[in-house]
Amino acid sequence: MNARAHSPSWFAAAALACLCLWVVGVSARELDEIRKEGVLRLATEGSTPPFNYYQNGRLTGFDVEMGDAIAAELRLRSEWAAAPFDTLLIGLRQGRYDLVVMGQAITPERERAVDFTIPYVCSGGVVVALPGGPRHRNDLAGKTVGVQVGTSYLAALSQVAGVGTVRTFQKDTDALQNLLAHRVDAWVSDRLTALYVARQNPGFNLQIGDALFKERDGIAIAKGESALRDAVNAAIGRLLANGTYTAIAKRHFGQDVRCE
Repeated sequence: MNARAHSPSWFAAAALACLCLWVVGVSARELDEIRKEGVLRLATEGSTPPFNYYQNGRLTGFDVEMGDAIAAELRLRSEWAAAPFDTLLIGLRQGRYDLVVMGQAITPERERAVDFTIPYVCSGGVVVALPGGPRHRNDLAGKTVGVQVGTSYLAALSQVAGVGTVRTFQKDTDALQNLLAHRVDAWVSDRLTALYVARQNPGFNLQIGDALFKERDGIAIAKGESALRDAVNAAIGRLLANGTYTAIAKRHFGQDVRCE
């Protein structure tokens, strides 16, 4: 499972680690170059339902439909790649992708490394446990908590006093499986993801407790690509206004998840 245990003092550095591993590579493409090729290169993780996941061998989910809709608004063909969560922004910086559509929280740390579109989802991190497990922030004292490495949820746990052991996992689904196997006492994940998993798997008997924090998610773009950012923002605005966004959100979440 590639899990590790860490003390709270490690959290902040770990949350930033994936942003500091830039290596020299091909620079990001400008909007004119993208339009000339006619292809918008998008990347996501592919293992976080209902945001992005594989179904019958095909990449799908809210993020994927939104990325496709944005490409269509820009009159471009979408071309997708999937990569581990903690490598996505590195690939963006190296010019492998034009956009990372991965429900990433807009944080000051990430904004120092990449640019973001306007928020396209508002959600936050929640405590998830099995019956009898921790439900509230204070219940996490002395407990073992599972969380995906490189996420804002990992950093948020550093603000929760008394947390016992934090085990990090390469994928959010790995953290969930360790909760179901009773190897961790709680799983901290996105509220919308937790609601989806609970709805799709009633036999898991998941209890969704406190929201640890709220966050706004944006689509990541390489630093300085202002023309691309403005074009994508305009496309998102049209999707929000014409009903396309609402239809996509309700298909995957059962509700509109825009930021008010």
